[in-house]
Amino acid sequence: MSASSTSPCPSAEPAEGGHPRPAPPQFKGKYLSLTTVKRDGTGVATPVWFVAEAGKILVITGADSHKVRRIRQNPAVTVAQCTASGRLRSSPVPARAQILPCHQAPRARQLMARKYWLDRIVILPVYRAVQAIRHGRRRQTESAVLVITPGS
Repeated sequence: MSASSTSPCPSAEPAEGGHPRPAPPQFKGKYLSLTTVKRDGTGVATPVWFVAEAGKILVITGADSHKVRRIRQNPAVTVAQCTASGRLRSSPVPARAQILPCHQAPRARQLMARKYWLDRIVILPVYRAVQAIRHGRRRQTESAVLVITPGS
């Protein structure tokens, strides 16, 4: 008997009803399409930077952004890999989002800084300049960390 036949596969753990639980989706790349739901049921997709850790997805965004407001109202979201412009590269997966307490945010910031170090130097200043031109100068707001659990 081989060792692989005696050790259970984590993705095949029995769930309720004895059926195997599918493995959580793995997201790679730089951009994730995060679709939140308005009060009227309309979905709003936004491409965001993300990091994956321990089966969860972490996203940093403005604390007063519309996506944060929508998540407070309805934590059901969908996520999919996408391009910077938001074109989907994978099928959307249902997920649940929650807002991380402020005291737990430094770990997410550290992971994001490690993954996007070059983008923060090159792309982020250009993005902020374009936003300032489009929308005028806005005050710098606090950020919120979203914890997204796929398959929930």
